Amino acid sequence: MAYELLVLDVDGTLMRTDKTISKKTIDAIVRIQQEGIKVAIASGRCTAGILPTARQIRLDEFAGYIVSYNGGCISNCQTGEIIYNINLPDGIVQEIYEFSKREKTGIMTYHDNDIIAENDADQYIQIDAKGCSIDIHVVEDFGKEVTYPVNKCLLTGDPDKMAGVEDRAARAFEGRLSVYRSEDFYVEMMPLGIDKAYGLAKLLQRLGYSRSQMICCGDGFNDISMIQYAGLGVAMANAGEQVRQSADYVAPHCDEDGLVDVISRFIDL
Repeated sequence: MAYELLVLDVDGTLMRTDKTISKKTIDAIVRIQQEGIKVAIASGRCTAGILPTARQIRLDEFAGYIVSYNGGCISNCQTGEIIYNINLPDGIVQEIYEFSKREKTGIMTYHDNDIIAENDADQYIQIDAKGCSIDIHVVEDFGKEVTYPVNKCLLTGDPDKMAGVEDRAARAFEGRLSVYRSEDFYVEMMPLGIDKAYGLAKLLQRLGYSRSQMICCGDGFNDISMIQYAGLGVAMANAGEQVRQSADYVAPHCDEDGLVDVISRFIDL
């Protein structure tokens, strides 16, 4: 069966390590869209933080899709239509905040196209702000001030401690939230059952495609669910061993136009 949907993670997959996209990669992605292949970006970033990248590969021109917040929101890049959206349960942000204080981690969320955090000097929050090209809005008391609906919270901290934080968070919120790392220094606090595979299942339903018609490419821990769910799951050579082991195919490094290799091997038939 021919592949009809190509799904791309951003950092370390679509983007090179210098946070740029090669012209060769852009040209290949644009060409397959011209030929009728749908393209989606699936990322842990907020929607506003994905839009500039989506426009670089012309998803706005070809009605491609943005799967943001690790599957918590799906939107049409051309029309802005929200196809699916889910938020954290009412009242749980305060609990997440209290947990972060006990664990001595940073904490952030998103609202009105800004990052919301208590500390704009947190290096890991700064990484997300820079990557998404959005501002950090500092609040005095995160737990009390974040009373509006949010898609997720993100715990931040040094990589050597966040695996333990992930384990303890998973136990503390078992049956209420999905908890997993997206980077060594981020722990995602998501609505229960939500990950990239879940969001993409919603998108496939909308498009009328089966999972066997979808290629998913990624390099991070949070890409494993979609890599395993896809008809063809692709890990980049720069991905960690666990991610590579979950894939059907390992593409060249993101700095070596790995996505061009995927397109030429599996779509240009």
